[in-house]
Amino acid sequence: MPFVTVKIARGHSIEKKRHLVEAITNALVTALDTKPEWITIHIDEFERENWAVNGILHCDRHRGRHDETGR
Repeated sequence: MPFVTVKIARGHSIEKKRHLVEAITNALVTALDTKPEWITIHIDEFERENWAVNGILHCDRHRGRHDETGR
């Protein structure tokens, strides 16, 4: 019974989340030879101001290059 946690930045549309969980489910069914109904996926969203790489907050690193969601 696979349980997957996906950590992504807040702001992705429900359509993208649907596509994400479908793709992950299909990959696990193939890789583990398991049934889709046994797969649980948890999406954990975080604010870009709470994520840093190389000492720089993600919201600062991408300021001005993307829309308000930082994408």
